[in-house]
Amino acid sequence: MQGTIEKTINFVQKTLANAEAGHDWFHIERVFKTAQSINQHEKGDEQVVAFAALLHDIADPKFNNGDEEVGPNMAATFLASIGIDEEVITHVKLIIQNMSFKNSFDSAAFTSKEMQIVQDADRLDAIGAIGIARAFTYGGFKNRVLYDPAIKPEEHLTKERYKNTTAPTINHFYEKLLLLKDLMNTDAGKAIAAERHHFMELYLQHFYKEWEGK
Repeated sequence: MQGTIEKTINFVQKTLANAEAGHDWFHIERVFKTAQSINQHEKGDEQVVAFAALLHDIADPKFNNGDEEVGPNMAATFLASIGIDEEVITHVKLIIQNMSFKNSFDSAAFTSKEMQIVQDADRLDAIGAIGIARAFTYGGFKNRVLYDPAIKPEEHLTKERYKNTTAPTINHFYEKLLLLKDLMNTDAGKAIAAERHHFMELYLQHFYKEWEGK
């Protein structure tokens, strides 16, 4: 398995060499490490967890005209090229197709222990100190304002509204980031999320205080 993991890492590093900083190889590496850590407790299929974590953002729809099939298909094609069993490929593809936050707006079409592990790892990278940094990195990439008191966060977004929002980055905390703690699947994920969630709450307190010049 180690040889195929190394090939996958090389493929991801090459493919994401010019990726936006919040969705680059270092994001993948963090998710990979966190997923492996969670899996020590959850005892999922190591191969499926590893490949799904490494390939989950190989072609993020945000950077591919919203096409949600490019990434899963690219992952499946690559895994087939290095001789991975069809059963594993199908499982990994299903995880990539169903694990994103935007897909949580729909009724779950697929889940598995391995998907829950990788999903938790990915969501953990969206919260806490690094999650805050990633949010503002992407906001800058999209040329969004930091905060506008006149634009209130939306509650109960639909999938299409979430995908097409142009709201200030601070709104993203309320529309996604602060919701993730309660969406964690695993006990290990929940424990880490609680600490990172608290850090975000403290950050927002300071943000609003500084916004008022205090």
